[in-house]
Order: sequence, then structure tokens, then C-alpha cells
Amino acid sequence: MINRTTLTGRLTRDVDLRYTQSGVAVGSFTLAVDRRFTNANGQRDADFINCVIWRKSAENFANFVHKGSLVGIDGRIQTRNYENQQGQRVYVTEVVVENFALLEPRSANHNNNNGAPQNNENPFESSNNGNNNQANNSQPSNNNGGNGQPADPFANSGDQIDISDDDLPF
Repeated sequence: MINRTTLTGRLTRDVDLRYTQSGVAVGSFTLAVDRRFTNANGQRDADFINCVIWRKSAENFANFVHKGSLVGIDGRIQTRNYENQQGQRVYVTEVVVENFALLEPRSANHNNNNGAPQNNENPFESSNNGNNNQANNSQPSNNNGGNGQPADPFANSGDQIDISDDDLPF
């Protein structure tokens, strides 16, 4: 049997990070995923998909994303049910996230820490269930060393760079 889902979308709210009684981190969030087609008004509808992420991945995810962040997630669909306080059976379908990727540069994320310096944790180092799978670590670095200049001296210079085909590794 195959139970696999890969989604790209934006968070509708900040991650709700909680801890179980045994101290295991669990984060829940909703991902807005645009549909591929437009409606009668020419606008794209979106599906709002409930997701849950566990352990160190949940802590990292909550630290590096916020409402509106563009993320890619990989996981499995899970259904569960419980009885609420009114005695009614409630059914829940959600994506259990196993891997994630941040799809915007960090500078595009309006962090909730009001400009405080960023810590140097790498959100790509953990995945759930002890797997050593890592998310795509092609995230650009915006470390400017505090001098206000971008770390990339060629960024936004507008100059062309002449590279010979012999210099390319492929």
C-alpha cells in the first residue's frame, strides 16, 4: 500500500507548538494549497489542509516559519476519530509531516522576533522518526556580518558574468 503526499503551500497561521505529557513536541498548522484551475470568476480556489509535525522537526519548523510562509511538505495522510465533550464522534483527516523544505529566502520571511538576531540552528538537520532524510538545503544565506552589505558581492549588481562552457562541471 502507498500512502504518500507532497504539498506546496502557505501557512494560514503560525504553528501551534505543544508538548505531550511525556515531553514530545507536536506542531499543528494549516496549509493553504492553490488549486491548479480557476473558478468562474477567474480566481484560484485553495484547499486548506490540516497538518501535524512531531519531535525535533516540529520545534525547528515552528522556529523558522510563520503565517504566510511558503513551504513544501512531504508526509502521509492519517485519519483518526475521537469523542468530543458533547459525546459526538469527530473524524479528523490530516497530513503527518515527515520532511519539509522552506521555499523562500529567510529575508522574505517577516520573523516574529521583531528584528532580534537569528540563531544559527539549521532547520534542515532533522526529520521525524529518526530518519536521516534531509530537506533541500539550497536555502540562500543572508548572513551579512552586520555591515549592511549582502554576503554575495554579485547580488543585484546588474553586471553580466562571462563564464566559459569549459568552466561548467556539466
